[in-house]
Amino acid sequence: MLVDWFTVGAQTLNFLILVWLLKRFLYRPILDAIDSREKKIAATLAGADMKKAEALEERDDYVRKNAEFEQQRAVLMQDSIEEAKKQGQTLMDEARKLADALSEKRRSALQQEQQAIRADISRMTREEVFAISRKVLSDLAGIELEARMVEVFTKKLASLDEPLKTFTDAFTHNHTLKISHDSVLVRSTFELTAEQKGAIQEILHKLVSDANKPSDFSIRFETTQALISGIEMIANGRKIVWSINDYVDTLEKSVSALWTDAPDAKMSTHTMDAVSGSQVPGSQLSGSQISEKSVADNPIAGKSE
Repeated sequence: MLVDWFTVGAQTLNFLILVWLLKRFLYRPILDAIDSREKKIAATLAGADMKKAEALEERDDYVRKNAEFEQQRAVLMQDSIEEAKKQGQTLMDEARKLADALSEKRRSALQQEQQAIRADISRMTREEVFAISRKVLSDLAGIELEARMVEVFTKKLASLDEPLKTFTDAFTHNHTLKISHDSVLVRSTFELTAEQKGAIQEILHKLVSDANKPSDFSIRFETTQALISGIEMIANGRKIVWSINDYVDTLEKSVSALWTDAPDAKMSTHTMDAVSGSQVPGSQLSGSQISEKSVADNPIAGKSE
């Protein structure tokens, strides 16, 4: 086989020229493009890494801030819960105090109302009891009882000391009493007999004379139902009275005074004992107590009008 060295050389030269041309116009731009692309990719990766680092930093910062926020939120929530509990407890205490105050006020009002009702019932009971007592005593009073009272009255009259002295002072010469036919007024429930009137006139003149007082006076007799049963003598504002009505009035005043002094508008055991154990005082003369005898003792007492 024959070798054409010229052709081989020409082909080799052509190949070398082709290689140079490829390198110059093809490979170099491609390599440059690849290098440029690699640089861009490297720059992009570097930027991505930087952004990733920044993102990681921001994430860490966010996580830290989020943790701080959660911590603050938990603290604020706990404080809010405690404050709400305190406020709730305060409101509950205030509401309880207000409810207790209203309950106490209502209880006090009910107690006062009950006391007022008890006081009214007691007052009405006392009034009815004494009204019935007056009615019964008035129904029992009669001429025979009146006669007996006149008899006892004339006997008891002389036993009075201070009331009699005060009564007879009305008959002094320098007293303002003007001696007339109405010098002395004697009142009784029933009409007195002439004998009873004479007995009263005799004992009264005797007592006034014994007291060294002027006895030139007359006596006028009247009847009145206000006494229920009894006798009343009046001379110039001085009065000596002995009657069942006077006893009832005195007892009623004593019971009313004891009831008024008793606490909580009701009588205590001590007060009830005082009422049951006390003796009915007699009438009074110028505010001074004359005697403390029961009704059965038939006391005579003087009063000043």
